[in-house]
Amino acid sequence: MKILLLILILPVAVFSGEPAPKTCTYQVFNWNIYSKGPVNQGRVVHPYSELKPEEKDPGTGCTVCLEDQELVKAGSVEFYACRKIVPGLKAALAKLAAAGAPVLEVTGYRPGKTKNPLDKKGNRTGFSNHAYGAAIDINRSKNGLYDKCFKFGPGCRLIQGGPWKPGNKGALSSDSEIVKAMKEAGFKWGGEIEGAQKDFIHFSPSGY
Repeated sequence: MKILLLILILPVAVFSGEPAPKTCTYQVFNWNIYSKGPVNQGRVVHPYSELKPEEKDPGTGCTVCLEDQELVKAGSVEFYACRKIVPGLKAALAKLAAAGAPVLEVTGYRPGKTKNPLDKKGNRTGFSNHAYGAAIDINRSKNGLYDKCFKFGPGCRLIQGGPWKPGNKGALSSDSEIVKAMKEAGFKWGGEIEGAQKDFIHFSPSGY
């Protein structure tokens, strides 16, 4: 009986995961809050075995490496996302396509340092979930990222994307097909995050 159990278990242990890539490659930049644009743009290449802690998201296991990203196609829309979240993402997008939901634009993997902390020159120095391919933005022109927005209202300030007008084609809300499908697939919506920002375009496992 012990021999039989070993025969059954070994293939799972051996074949359960793909081998790690040999190289980690990505384009990088810092977002500058004064120029409101990317600076220090460059290309990083190093052995995958030498990943730094900041280059890997502890929550999802996704990395900033292009080698860990997969091309996703949703109708005429194409984007890259971390392989670890792609199965759920594809299932949600297939469901939305079958329902005729207006998925007009999608942005996924974007390996830049766009999060705080700031350095003395106003450059953000932290990788975001987009940098790991662990987040996507849907219908950017119809939904925006707002700050000064603990609760949505006239005082909220649009800082990225288009104005958020619930009810318009492509606009997202808690009862829209797109938000429901993404939440069923395990993603949280940035329009429901706590704090001073409301990110109506954004989906990730954490919502940020």
